[in-house]
Amino acid sequence: MKKDFSSEWIRSKQPRKQRKYSYNAPLHIKGKFMSAHLSKDLMKKYNRRSIRVRKGDKVIVLRGQFKKKKGNVERVDLKKSKVYISGVEMIKKDGTKVFYPIHPSNLVLTELNLDDKKRIAIVNKSKKSDKTIKKQEEKK
Repeated sequence: MKKDFSSEWIRSKQPRKQRKYSYNAPLHIKGKFMSAHLSKDLMKKYNRRSIRVRKGDKVIVLRGQFKKKKGNVERVDLKKSKVYISGVEMIKKDGTKVFYPIHPSNLVLTELNLDDKKRIAIVNKSKKSDKTIKKQEEKK
């Protein structure tokens, strides 16, 4: 009997098991793969390195043929682990434009969509606790 998914695969160093883990992961785990780094000013503001990409966020592409392109996130595809951005489009042979899928690890978030109360709570929940920040400030 073949196993579809196991959380044990994350512990393996083998690339094939890492690929299998990410391809066959359930959606609640795939959502965690959909995070991108914050820009330097957002990193200082929110005191965290990365956050999940959402529709409406503004991003810059870091890798690939669309490097240095800026745009808004139009769609986030959890099943394929891809993000679709306005301005990052391919032209098909028949002349129609389609969004080019980009993995969120190749993006930097420059502006966050804070329309939702839950998103604001997630953003303000810093990784470092207030105690550790105070200790670091006291040392300086």
